[in-house]
Amino acid sequence: MLQKQTRRKLRMEKATHSNQEVKKHVRLQDRRGSNVSLVLDMSSLSNTEPIVQISTPRDVTVQFLNTASHVLTQKKLQEWSFNLEELQEEFAKIPSNFITPEELNIPGRAAKDRYKSILPNPQSRVCLKRVNSQEEESYINANYIRGYASQKKAYIATQGPMLNTINDFWTMVWQEETPLIVMLTKLKETKEKCICYWPEREASYGPFRIQVQDIWECDDYTIRSFSLQFKDEFRTVKHIVFSSWPDQRTPESAKVLLHLIFEVEKILMAAQNEGPIVVHCRHWTDRLLYCYSDWMPATKGQRRSRYFGNCLPATHRQRWNDTNQ
Repeated sequence: MLQKQTRRKLRMEKATHSNQEVKKHVRLQDRRGSNVSLVLDMSSLSNTEPIVQISTPRDVTVQFLNTASHVLTQKKLQEWSFNLEELQEEFAKIPSNFITPEELNIPGRAAKDRYKSILPNPQSRVCLKRVNSQEEESYINANYIRGYASQKKAYIATQGPMLNTINDFWTMVWQEETPLIVMLTKLKETKEKCICYWPEREASYGPFRIQVQDIWECDDYTIRSFSLQFKDEFRTVKHIVFSSWPDQRTPESAKVLLHLIFEVEKILMAAQNEGPIVVHCRHWTDRLLYCYSDWMPATKGQRRSRYFGNCLPATHRQRWNDTNQ
């Protein structure tokens, strides 16, 4: 009898324990199911201020270079000419170079740059189109510069050739069908500014054969006529060395520069090739002024006096600005 009571008691305790576990489990589910939901009222968003995108310094610079441009009338230009401070202030607003070496991740590139701080803009740089060439063989430190009326490839601005880039230079001249090379530096100004990349009479540079046909020497510049041969094809390329441009300064008088532009116009009128003019000096950033000076007379029917201070940024965007040299 005692054993039966004991077994009954054990069964009751076991059943009670099971019911407690079930109840605990149910209470846990109840607690989870009774959580308060988070409700967002999306209708109130229309009354808030719009999200403003934060611009980086690079974005601001690109925006400035893309939009800053205007032409002054002759009267306004005369007024500006008496206020050199404003002209200098506007020039100071032109942003500095914003191209980083990481944007030109090309093997062997650094060995082809005369100055590590002066790099071509990736968007408009000249790429050499050699057959079966590697990426590093397509690189040259040069950019296309547009001309008047949005002519996309009126000029090519490049650095003074180095010993290891002479062949690249002539490859570019041939590829772009260049009729004229304008060299705005001496070969040496205190130190080497540019290697002599042409022969005294005749020589070969890579696959190109160059022969000097004529030489005209003037007070401020020297003009040569080259016969450029590649395989069985011949082209005439004119070459001007403008030696009157002082190092790291501008000419004291615009007269010699105007004479140079006049000679360039005569050469282009008689040229058979219609490719871009190649312009270079040692690093040539100061000499970009030539492109602007030559650009202005190209307006032909619009020969009003034109101030090109605020038209600088558009061309500056295609190349670069050097503040260290």
